[in-house]
Order: sequence, then structure tokens, then C-alpha cells
Amino acid sequence: MKLSRHTLNMLKNFSDINMSIEIKEGNILRTVSVQKNILAQAELEDSFPQDFAIYELNRFLGAVSLFDDPEFTFNGKSTNIGTTKNSLDYVYCDPSMIVTPPEKNITFPDAEVKFTFSQDALSQIMKASNVLGTPEISVESNAGSIEIKALDVNNDSTDAYTITLDEKTDAKFRFVFKTENMKMLPGNYDVEISSKGISHWQMQGQKLQYWIANEASSTYNG
Repeated sequence: MKLSRHTLNMLKNFSDINMSIEIKEGNILRTVSVQKNILAQAELEDSFPQDFAIYELNRFLGAVSLFDDPEFTFNGKSTNIGTTKNSLDYVYCDPSMIVTPPEKNITFPDAEVKFTFSQDALSQIMKASNVLGTPEISVESNAGSIEIKALDVNNDSTDAYTITLDEKTDAKFRFVFKTENMKMLPGNYDVEISSKGISHWQMQGQKLQYWIANEASSTYNG
């Protein structure tokens, strides 16, 4: 079989969340960070014929890049990748060696805050955070509006970058996320945030979603 560009892109994105992955038979790809504060799931264009685990996902993708449009043959202990002239056998690891997602997804609690986050806004806030070197991203209320900020929540004297969304709110809140946990692919997202410590990011038009933990410094007053 061949792996589509979409599947390879999902694998590359998931390698940013966890360097290792357990791939299950079928077309649902899931991963969880080592700290278990990020969970991601994608529905793929391809369907894997069996379960297997990869210890270094970027190394696996590097091996794939050695070939132009290779064929994949999944065997008991390894995957054969290659063409009629060149190939390699990439050996699986034992799933017990890596951090794997729970069998079932998170039962998401009622969300107090919901909004749409555009691809442009997401790109802007991540660029600002990288330029300013801010360790956190916050979603907070201000005078009835929802603002997204790149900031350092522990240092009020540092620079902060703000995007004001179109959505309005009557609640008072400040949900904080580590910038390093914002691993989403570029896109437009429907976002739900619960005061119970979790958020859900669903890409519009794609079967790709992320659950990201809110930091303990988050606050909510309805």
C-alpha cells in the first residue's frame, strides 16, 4: 500500500506531540504527549492493516523520505518501505516502551467558553509568542470581549500581544495554556474550554481534533 500526503502530514504533526506512536489497525490515528496534557486524534485517508509501534517517528518519516512514492508492506516485526529497486525494513518497537493514549477519548465536560479561532489569528498569536519569547497563551475576557494573548502570566512587566475576537461574553475568565503545548496544524478551529481543566480544538472541515490541558493558573467566574 501507499501512504497519502495527508497521512504523512498527520504523522509529522503527531511527532511534535510525542516522538513515539502506537498505530492501530484502521484509519484512526491517535497520540498523547509524554506529560499526558495533549491528546490528538485524526481520521486518515489511509487504513493501516495492523497494529504496530514506532519509537522514533521522525526517524521513520526520514526513512520514508529516502524514497519517491514508496510502497509499504506491513509485516509482523517491521515495515518494508521502498520501490522495485530499493527498499528498507523499519523495525517496530514494543508498545510497552512508549507512552500511548487511553483506549477511549476524554469525556469532555460542559464548556463554559466557546469561540472560533481563525487560521490567521492562530498563526499571528503563535508568531507573536515566538518573537516575544512568551511562555503562555491565554484566552480571557475583557470588557465583554474574548481576547487571545501571548504573554508571561508570572511577569506583568513583560510584553504581551493581544488579538480581540468577534465573540462576546458576560463571564469573567482567564484560561492559560503553555505555548509549547499548542501543537495544532494551521487551520480554522472551533474551540471549547472547560473550567475543569481541559479544552477541545476541532479543525473545521477536517476530522482532526486536539484536547489540551489548561494550566493551574486558569480562573473562571461565570
